[in-house]
Amino acid sequence: MSATLPTLNSIALVGFGEAGTLLAEGCVKAGAKVSTYDIKVGDAALRPALAERAETLGVVLHDSLESAVRGADLVISAVTASSARAAAESAAEFLKPGQYFMDINSVSPATKGIDRDAIERSGAFYVESAVMAPVPPYGLKVPMLLGGAQAAVLSESLNKLGLRTRAVATRVGVASAIKMCRSVMIKGIEALTVECMTAARRYGAEKEVLASLAETFPSMGWTEELPDYLISRVAEHGRRRAAEMREVVETLQDVDIAPLMSSATAQLQDAFVDRMQELGVAYPVGEKFVWPQFVDALQGKKKTG
Repeated sequence: MSATLPTLNSIALVGFGEAGTLLAEGCVKAGAKVSTYDIKVGDAALRPALAERAETLGVVLHDSLESAVRGADLVISAVTASSARAAAESAAEFLKPGQYFMDINSVSPATKGIDRDAIERSGAFYVESAVMAPVPPYGLKVPMLLGGAQAAVLSESLNKLGLRTRAVATRVGVASAIKMCRSVMIKGIEALTVECMTAARRYGAEKEVLASLAETFPSMGWTEELPDYLISRVAEHGRRRAAEMREVVETLQDVDIAPLMSSATAQLQDAFVDRMQELGVAYPVGEKFVWPQFVDALQGKKKTG
């Protein structure tokens, strides 16, 4: 373990999507010098939006992964689940001893172990992070669980910067397992809500179903905004969440548990987005999400009041 707390004056974000952008913004406000690289920078149609966002936030957008991570005290990998391993292996080619690499991607403990091995071959320190809530609206304060030999010292430095992290294990994989097991429940509830409420809506029984759920679980908000929120998560992030659930499937299989519910959850999320694309139904960005209107649109009905 390193003898002193790491300084985090310069931070590089690999991935400049929703999570990467919010973390970059928070780190800049905390006084760190922030750089970023996103694979989309090579797409002429997408680069202008990335460059504008980076300039607005005071983040330096790089054309290559190598230039983004060079000399950074901390590199944060915030890519998609399917790209996490490639991101770690690519970054490892350019990292130097003493740098920290924090992997916040929602992947299985086994994948985190592979990522660790790649990073540590470079001499850099690897720390896994399990992000335990949606990054918005928390931003830099989103709760994170850290794992790895350097988790405790990095956690202390991150918290001094304004993050909200907690080291839970010196062994890589434990923090990820916590996140994966939690996802069985959280994303499973989202998928069940989609199926339950879509069927109830088709039968004209949604009010009674929600009233019954509210009576059984009175503190959850079934007759308030909860159904809108749960279904909106699938509508907005279904493809990404399906990929995460496939990592959950791997996590369960690695300890000889049949992933029956998790496999079905991933299948439903993908199917929901497939239906949206088939009918040209877009997530209503900037508008209030109203679940009955949305599931009606997926049936081909016009919006109702």
